[in-house]
Formats: sequence, C-alpha cells, structure tokens
Amino acid sequence: MLLTIIDFLAVISFTISGVLVALKTKLDAFGILIIGFITATGGGTIRDLLLGVRPVFWLIDTSIVYTIICTTILAIVFRKYLKILNKSLFLFDTLGLALYTISGIEKSLIINSNPVICIAIGIITACFGGVLRDILCQRIPVIFRKEIYATTCMLGGITYFGLHQISPQNSLVINSLSILVIIIIRILAVKYKLKLPYLYKS
Repeated sequence: MLLTIIDFLAVISFTISGVLVALKTKLDAFGILIIGFITATGGGTIRDLLLGVRPVFWLIDTSIVYTIICTTILAIVFRKYLKILNKSLFLFDTLGLALYTISGIEKSLIINSNPVICIAIGIITACFGGVLRDILCQRIPVIFRKEIYATTCMLGGITYFGLHQISPQNSLVINSLSILVIIIIRILAVKYKLKLPYLYKS
C-alpha cells in the first residue's frame, strides 16, 4: 500500500515536471501530454525492463495512465498558479526524484536484489524519465550537467539501507526519512551551487 502511494505521488510530481518543461518549449497540447507521460513513466519503464517485470507497470495499471492525463490537464489549466516556472519545475522534479528513488529500491528488493543493485535501480528509476524529457525538448539533461543530481539519489539509497539496518520493520519512517534526505540534499546542492569536481583540465 505504501509503495503504491509513493508511486502515484511520483507519477504526479514527474508529470507536472514534464508539463512545465513542455510549456516552456511551447509544445501543443498533445505534445505536452506526451512529454508529461514520458517523464512520469520513462524511468519506471526502464526499471521494469531491467528487473524482468512484464508487462511494465503502466500497461497493467490503467489508473496510472488516467492519473497522468488528469494531472496534465490540471497543470495546463492552473499553470498560472504555479507562479514562476523555474521554481515550480525544480520543486516537482526534486519531489519526483526522491519518490521514484525509493520506489525503485523497494521494487528491486521484491526480487531480492543486493543493496548496490537496488540503489542503481533507484537512480535509474528516478533520473531517466527526466533524461528522456530533456532530450525530447532539446535540453541538456540535468544528470549530465555539473549539478549534483544522481548523487542525491545514491545518498538517499544509502540512507535507506542504513535505516533498514537499525529498524527494518518501520518502513514508513525509513521511506519518509530517505525521501527527506534526497530533497534536502538536492535543495542545498542547488542553493549553494554544490557540484562534482571536473576530472579534466581546461
């Protein structure tokens, strides 16, 4: 039940993130829906393919498709109330990043993957919807820029397994704190312009 809630919140967050990017790119209504859909399902689709889950999650749960359509419509209708697009995009992208990281980790645990694989799957789940979104909108994906992005997912995953060692039965606390860690690190990284070092000289 908790995993389902996390999944739906992630879908909503990333759909809005996709819609905001599509609006800035000045796509038509159908284009906006496609970008919202790909942003929300791209990472999860790759996750399911890697884990051997067939069919992928949104093909068997049509409520996810309806959620994406409704969220897209509402985001378009109320776009003026989202105020400054850049801040709104950052908010929903960060929230989706955190939620999908934990979702990917937990779905990997279902097939008894080891912690390293779980964290890798969590990163893929969280990041690759945004990668597809940015490529289709002719933007350089955030994960390929200097910003700390995928690293926040990794640190959230480490937090998840650290807490799991302390209190394995308290999944609500583990999930909530891990999500919070990703959000806080992402906000601090952007606020203080924290970046990974270059490995080459200019």
